[in-house]
Amino acid sequence: MPRTTVTGAPRRPAILLTAAAALFAVGVAGCGSSDQPSAPSSPSASASAATEVLGVRDPWVKAADHGMSAAFATLVNDGDTDVTLTAAATDVSPMELHTMSMKDGKMVMEPKEGGIVIKAKGTHVLEPGGDHLMMMDLKQPVKAGDELTFTLTFADGRTQTFTAVAKPFTGAQEDYQPGHGHDQPTPHESPSHAA
Repeated sequence: MPRTTVTGAPRRPAILLTAAAALFAVGVAGCGSSDQPSAPSSPSASASAATEVLGVRDPWVKAADHGMSAAFATLVNDGDTDVTLTAAATDVSPMELHTMSMKDGKMVMEPKEGGIVIKAKGTHVLEPGGDHLMMMDLKQPVKAGDELTFTLTFADGRTQTFTAVAKPFTGAQEDYQPGHGHDQPTPHESPSHAA
């Protein structure tokens, strides 16, 4: 009898283990079937990427300790209609859309009136010396390697976010104040005026 009790005890856990294994197999099969409906979510993920207003290529931000900085990128419009960028925002500073233009024979920075238009099936480069996303009055230093998130707002009310990495920029001593050439370094200038 002691042997029957001893051999009977292991059989009961064996039956329980077999039942548990069967339930596990059913659970795995159930997971497999729930994976199938999630497979179409891959296309919806790419569909959400397709609903982005613009492609944003090679975004970067000029590292700066204080004052002003700027964000740059190549904006790609794969759509059939022109897109107008009217505003940009980040948690690090207030922002404005700026451009460089000739005034009285000098390159000066000024707000981009009417926004930045990205033509249908075209690209628009945001770059030093041209159109750019100006970061005014930094709330904190922007160090090389920092990742900043920006929100773009378009004329039709749509918005889009992107992330850009800060990097040093050799033009850090350029002056964005009216009356100074953008491409002419001014070593005596305060970094708070550089972008």
